[in-house]
Amino acid sequence: MTISRPPEIVDRIVARSAQMRAIEERMFAAGMPVAALMEKVAGLLARQIFDRLERSAIVGVIVGPGHNGGDALVIARELHHQGYPVRIWQPFPRLKELTQAHANYDRHLGIPWLDFSSFVSECALFIDGLFGFGLEREISGDTADRIWEINASGKPIFSIDLPSGIHTETGAVLGKAIKATHTFCLGLWKPAFLQDSAIDYIGTAELIDFDIPLEDIDSVLAESERCYRITRESAIAALPLPRPLLSHKYTNGHLLLVCGSQQYAGSAILTGLGARASGVGMLSIASPESLKYLLDIS
Repeated sequence: MTISRPPEIVDRIVARSAQMRAIEERMFAAGMPVAALMEKVAGLLARQIFDRLERSAIVGVIVGPGHNGGDALVIARELHHQGYPVRIWQPFPRLKELTQAHANYDRHLGIPWLDFSSFVSECALFIDGLFGFGLEREISGDTADRIWEINASGKPIFSIDLPSGIHTETGAVLGKAIKATHTFCLGLWKPAFLQDSAIDYIGTAELIDFDIPLEDIDSVLAESERCYRITRESAIAALPLPRPLLSHKYTNGHLLLVCGSQQYAGSAILTGLGARASGVGMLSIASPESLKYLLDIS
């Protein structure tokens, strides 16, 4: 029987684009239909977006050529069924087969497809399904210009998995990128969410856990090579250090911190406070004499 990772573990694991692709391929090879996974993921996204919308707000859905665009089209369909006014903009004429199927059905439902100018002016917010993880090429030309105009509108943007134009591994801007107000990362965290260069583009980040089986994660991400996010919960899980009842400071560890400088005292203060909170028995700090009065953290 396959089981999913506990949510608190999933929320910490970071997967590179090749690793995430390999995990999904294992799921597909085991029998999970691509269409079924898209429906599940988009359904989870739609429920998150429902809670953040005003009923009268016109929602603009940006549809890219790949499965990220397919996710966006399923969200558009679900919003339409719930009575939200939806508009779609599709900048590229050719779509992947499954994405095209969703586009055909959304047209059948009567959801309007708009030209770019009407799309930006009519919509109160946008759902970014232009590009997903793994993008390597720079965005330029008309597409870059359109992204600039969407950002300049100042309207809220919900990005699927990553803001379009952000490199999955480095968080670098590939020419031009969507500046999201909220980004829903799918399955496992991507390295870009831990990079300073992407902070201004990701906005509020939230993980959408779509129940990746434990064995598929373990088969691709070896424990020795696995990267984890440090969360507040994980950082304090083992603190304070346990102390036997019959003990004193000399039997609970003596920690020496060598930190700080005449110009910068912040690192010494923070590490000293952190060490004290850890429960270490005895703490010594080696720092310049000029900082001594600042480091009385007793």
